[in-house]
Parts: sequence; structure tokens; C-alpha cells
Amino acid sequence: MQLKINNIFSSKLPADSLETNETRQVLNACFSYVTPRIPSNPKLIHVSDEVASLIGITKEETQSEVFLEVVSGKKVLQNTKPYAMNYAGHQFGNWAGQLGDGRAIILTEIEYNNKILVLQLKGAGSTPYSRRADGLAVLRSSIREHLCSEAMFHLGIPTTRSLSLILTGDDVLRDVMYDGNPDYEKGAVVCRVAPSFIRFGNFELFTSQNDLKTLQQLTDYTIANLFPKIMDEGKDKYITFFKQVADKTREMIVHWQRVGFVHGVMNTDNMSILGLTIDYGPYGWVENYTLDWTPNTTDKEHRRYRFGNQPEIALWNLLQLANALYPLIEEAAPLENILEEYQKLYHENYIDMMRGKLGLELKLKEDYKLISDLESILQLSETDMTIFFRELNYIKKIFSPGCCITIIEEAFYKPEQIKKDILKAWERWFKIYLHRLNEEDEDDENRKISMNKVNPKYVLRNYMAHLAIEAANKNDYSIINELHEVLKNPYDDQIQHEKWYVKRPDWAKDKIGSSMLSCSS
Repeated sequence: MQLKINNIFSSKLPADSLETNETRQVLNACFSYVTPRIPSNPKLIHVSDEVASLIGITKEETQSEVFLEVVSGKKVLQNTKPYAMNYAGHQFGNWAGQLGDGRAIILTEIEYNNKILVLQLKGAGSTPYSRRADGLAVLRSSIREHLCSEAMFHLGIPTTRSLSLILTGDDVLRDVMYDGNPDYEKGAVVCRVAPSFIRFGNFELFTSQNDLKTLQQLTDYTIANLFPKIMDEGKDKYITFFKQVADKTREMIVHWQRVGFVHGVMNTDNMSILGLTIDYGPYGWVENYTLDWTPNTTDKEHRRYRFGNQPEIALWNLLQLANALYPLIEEAAPLENILEEYQKLYHENYIDMMRGKLGLELKLKEDYKLISDLESILQLSETDMTIFFRELNYIKKIFSPGCCITIIEEAFYKPEQIKKDILKAWERWFKIYLHRLNEEDEDDENRKISMNKVNPKYVLRNYMAHLAIEAANKNDYSIINELHEVLKNPYDDQIQHEKWYVKRPDWAKDKIGSSMLSCSS
């Protein structure tokens, strides 16, 4: 493999003076040089040829021994020096102090086609930021990250990408439910790819340490290399930077809500400065529509990161970033204005997004109530979000409310519950919706085409990932391959893959790994 190495981050920002992997507090440094753990018997399970092409690696090269050695951590590329980033963060609303890349190691930055992408191994061993953990990852969580990264990209959602999935040949001890019953699982490594892995927590760290020199170095670096269109100087540069981060974050959250994606762990150290979906842990897709749903067992009691709260959590996280950048600006008003604008624009963007899901082009005042009423009715009984909106595409302007209910009946987990008051509520809503459709100029067929572009047919439901994991634990990787292909075209009908267009099976409703998940990985 002939790769153009370009280690800008590590050459321009201060490094930890120590070069060992042992756990420690690190001051006045953006990163620490580390050595990946050498796996005993690495094996390539899956590779994304699409991602490989982004960094100039051919399909043939991905099958080479050199590729396997690099993406497993067995060998380090020539002229590179792997490192782990230093950052802090708020976890579940509480200040956690220094966190850093506890099981992620950046191999290098690759320049290809005038773009720079960072290669990062997840699960390749301990770093100075591993705390009491081992820095390793298991096959279970690695499959979920690999598949979901690519699924999100093809849904049109800003995300980090995944190049490869590797079995290390080593077992890893994990307590999946944190109940004192650990067991050994297969170890794995994912090679993640992104323009940058800088997070909100990188900036929080230096402000918390009152290290304003490094804070300014990091911020100037980030603007120059990741936000090069910012031409302002002085304090205005940092204000514009914060504004653009807020915009990117808002756009990402609107997309999450559009497809029913729930991140599960929206800590500030899991928030990308580029508005990318990052760190796929106990995520999930809303199945029966409820704003209170969270896939994270750790969050089961308080549901801080529930589906309906994600926009507010993003705002809260942006406030923490604003506090971190404040020493460079020393004015609260501009930052407060941006946060207020986030709220206003998010509301407008959300309504526009929902109009798109409902096939509405005109912007009418009554749309807000139509959307609000729908959100309430969807929660009266268990209704599958993905199937409901996809089947809604088949409704025609001439239909009756009763006919419409029949069309979307497949979305109900318990159709027998759609009677009496619930049935009347649906009939009232569809009567208003049909009237609203008839105010539109677009015909039924063109509206269906438009709706199909924003309402996916296929998403990576947790039970689907679980089936892939169970098969992989038996050395069968066919489901990983199949899901990877299906999820490349989530908006297409793909009749040959209809078996994946179904409601969550009853067996998966409360099964750990198929519904909710822990952070253990």
C-alpha cells in the first residue's frame, strides 16, 4: 500500500512528554504517543471497499497481509507514530475530568484526493487514558459499530466511517450487565475513519485545567485545518467557530430524529466538533414510537438521553463547549445568542423535516398542530416508526380515513388495540391529513418518490445486529455481509431483502442486546 502520510495534528500540537501506555493524568498536552497491542492471530472479518477507496486503498490491497497487519495494530505504518487524544467531558450531566482515548488509537492521517482522513483503531489496547479498563473491544460491540457507521452514512447522516472489522484471536473478559458475572468474549478491532476525531471534551479539558495557552493552540489548529473558510480574526474567529459547530450539531440531530436514531450516550466527550455521529455504543432505533425510549440500560432510570430529549441534550452540550471557549472570547452575549438561535432554528428545521416525512411541500401554520397531534397519536399504541412513515407513502389523496388506517396497519404491533378512542383519534388525524394533502399541487406518485427519499425502509434495528453477532460468534459472517449490502441502499425497496423490513420480533422486545444494551464493550 502506497499511502501519503500527513501527521498534521501530532506535528502541530503539544505532545505528552512520556511515551508509555501506562494510565496517568496528562497535563499541557493534546495527545500521548502509544503503541498498539499486538494481536495473537488477527483475521479480517469484513472490509468496506467504499471506505478503502476514500484513502486510496484498492480492493485487492484490502485482502493483503500488510493491510491486515496495519488495521489490526500488529504493525505500525512506516513514518507514523500512533497516539491517543487527551480530552475531558461531562458524562450523564456530571463533570468527569480527564477521559481521553481509553481504547482508541490514531494510527495516522492520510492525504488522498486533496482530503485528509484520520485512521483510528478502536480496541487495540490500553492508553494513558484507559483508567481501570484494558483498552480492548469485543466482537459484539465491534460488529455494531462497523455496521452502524456505514448504515448511517448511507442514510445521509453525518458520521465517522468504518474501514474494517478484525478478529484479534484473543479473548476479552466483560461483565455485560455489570452484575458481577463476567465472561470471556472474542476480541475485535474496528478501524474508524474521519476527517477528525476532535470532540467538545478536547476544549473542555484545557479550560478546566486553566491551560489557556493549549486551549488557544487547539482551537486555532481546529479552525485552520477543519474550518478553513473562517476568515475572521481575534475574538470574532472563535465566535464564528462556535456558530458553525452549533449549526453542524443541529443538522446532525435533525437527521437523528428523522430516522429515529438514538445515540444512547450523548456525553460531551462523544460529541464531534464536526457534527459527526461518533462512538457507537448502546445506540438503537426507535421501533414502537415513544419519545421516552432509550437503548442504554445505564440510562434506564433517568432516561437523560432518551429519543425526545436529544435536541435539548445537544444544546446542553453546546453550552458546555461555550463555557470552554469563553476564555478566548470573554463575552457571554455572542455565545448566548448562538445558543438561542440553535433553539429557534432547530424548531424550524424539525417542522420542515417532518413536513418532508409527511410529503408536504407548502409551509402552512397548521402544520405544527398536525405534526404535534401525530406524535401524540403514534404513542397511543405500539406503532413502528420506520414502517409507519414508509407505508404512509402509499396513501392517495382520494382515500378515506378508514382506508388510510388499513394502509398503515402493518406498523401496529398490536392491531387489535386500534379500536374505540384510539381508532377515532386516527380517523380524526387522517381526515385532517388528507385535507392537507389535497392542498398540495404534487400528485400522489411524485409525492411518494419524495417521501421515499427521507423515510428509510431499512435501518439497523438492534435485533438485526444481534442476529449478526450470534452468527459471528459461531464463525458465520454471512449476516454481517448481507446487512452491510442491504444498508447501503436504505431508501430502495430491495424486494429481495424484504425479510429485513419487518417489525421487531416478539422475542427481541425485552432481550438484552436486541432491545436495550449496556455500555460494556
